[in-house]
Amino acid sequence: MAELILVRHGQASFGADDYDKLSELGWRQSRWLGEYFAERGAAFDRVIRGSLRRHAETLKGIAEGMGTEMAGEEDARLNEYDSHALLRAHLGDQPMPKSDDRRAHFRILREALYGWCEGTLTRGAHVPFADFRGGVLGALSAARTGEAKRVLVVSSGGPISTILAEVLGMPARGVADLNLQTRNTGITELQSGARRIHCVSFNNVPHLDRPDRKDALTYS
Repeated sequence: MAELILVRHGQASFGADDYDKLSELGWRQSRWLGEYFAERGAAFDRVIRGSLRRHAETLKGIAEGMGTEMAGEEDARLNEYDSHALLRAHLGDQPMPKSDDRRAHFRILREALYGWCEGTLTRGAHVPFADFRGGVLGALSAARTGEAKRVLVVSSGGPISTILAEVLGMPARGVADLNLQTRNTGITELQSGARRIHCVSFNNVPHLDRPDRKDALTYS
């Protein structure tokens, strides 16, 4: 039986020219998570991450918090979907929501994700959900291969939600519902056997659960 620890990246730079980098808070969230692991004597036999910058920086922050070095194996199948492509396909000729209006942005993104997951989002250039899902599940299968007993996986909300929806047998649109609830540096724990995978916990942030970090809980 192997334990898979899935971690969503720290807060990225929402609304900035380059979203794919951690904000200052994102760096702190990552280091705090590493400190949390270190305090509990956590060790990982194998480390895997997506190929995005925010994945690499999150893993670096975790490693700094643990007082160690972890380069990690890179697997691009753990990268996030292209949310801008999905929004453009969903909106067509309608204007994109303003970058400072988070409520409108995520309301429209939810609608786009439902269409994408259910195969009704047909216009625009974007990767079909079936292809995205296939890649993510391929990455999951690869992470389960080998003798490692404790595997750390740093990824994004979309892949983690896709994995969990598969484990729980949820309908396709469940991926969207889970995705928009994922917290930055949230921990999802899975127990992987030879034939089945079980969910132990989803989206936990024990490293942020203290009064002086009450404003550090973020979703984007």
